[in-house]
Amino acid sequence: MKRLALLFGVFLLLVLVGFGVWIFSRPERGETGAVSTRFRWLGPNDKIVIDGFDDPKVEGVACHISRAQTGGVKGAMGVAEDVSDAAIACRQVGPIRFLGELKDGEEVFDERRSLLFKELHVVRFFDRERNVLVYVAYSDRVIEGSPKNSISTVPVMPWPGKDEASAP
Repeated sequence: MKRLALLFGVFLLLVLVGFGVWIFSRPERGETGAVSTRFRWLGPNDKIVIDGFDDPKVEGVACHISRAQTGGVKGAMGVAEDVSDAAIACRQVGPIRFLGELKDGEEVFDERRSLLFKELHVVRFFDRERNVLVYVAYSDRVIEGSPKNSISTVPVMPWPGKDEASAP
């Protein structure tokens, strides 16, 4: 009986440590805003949240991503599984300058959508033939992914009054 209690205690401790690591490792993005979509009696309402972020390797490109966020008690505790829906829009906001070699499918944003199994990703591709950056937002799960996705493109163009933009 003591062994069982010890195993249960160790398991509970591991779960709590894992939960704490997950909570403190969640990326904080520049939240642009949010709108309520469903009233909840207990805990926060369900929302659509909009975050803004810059491409870490492409100066002059900013993206905004909107996604559903589940509220209620589970949402407040950070254990609710959010739906896979997300939308993305990326734009040139200044002269484009490449800060490193671009790799197709390189991740520029990620966020957990559930406690353990689901993540939201944004990856970048460079269409050299058309001189366009392509950003794709999608969710995946450890066992089963989702075909839901959203895409945004940014043509690499000169910025008025600045040097010409050029491909990497």
